[in-house]
Amino acid sequence: MSKRINIQEVEPKAYKAMLGLEGYLATTDISRTHKELIKIRASQINGCAFCIDMHTKDALKNGETNQRIFLLNAWKETDLYSEEEKIILAATEEITLIHKEGLSEKTYQKVIETFGENYVAQLIMFVVTINAWNRIAISTHLEIPK
Repeated sequence: MSKRINIQEVEPKAYKAMLGLEGYLATTDISRTHKELIKIRASQINGCAFCIDMHTKDALKNGETNQRIFLLNAWKETDLYSEEEKIILAATEEITLIHKEGLSEKTYQKVIETFGENYVAQLIMFVVTINAWNRIAISTHLEIPK
């Protein structure tokens, strides 16, 4: 792949704004485990190798198991994830795949009933942010550290 711009260097204010979102997300009620599952799953859907690499390493450092990471793209087919995690993963996929149907009424209601309105707002912002990072990494050909 060709070397492309570094947004942090070329447009530092834009990059700083993204980091502002990250600062906000660090204060949310979303657990560390849920955050990593969201980041990995959205990055898998988007095909962002840089983000998949980074977030799987982060998840492992934070106690996630290899098996759960290996099976994340087949989460619907296993009982390795709690019902709460399955609701979060469904919402992550639907928000990420906005061009299909977006966040369905059924999933939205499950998230509201399980977590409440504030959590839904936080979850949406979290998924939107990792999707933005995926698009930045893919568009600029960010390289996976060796």
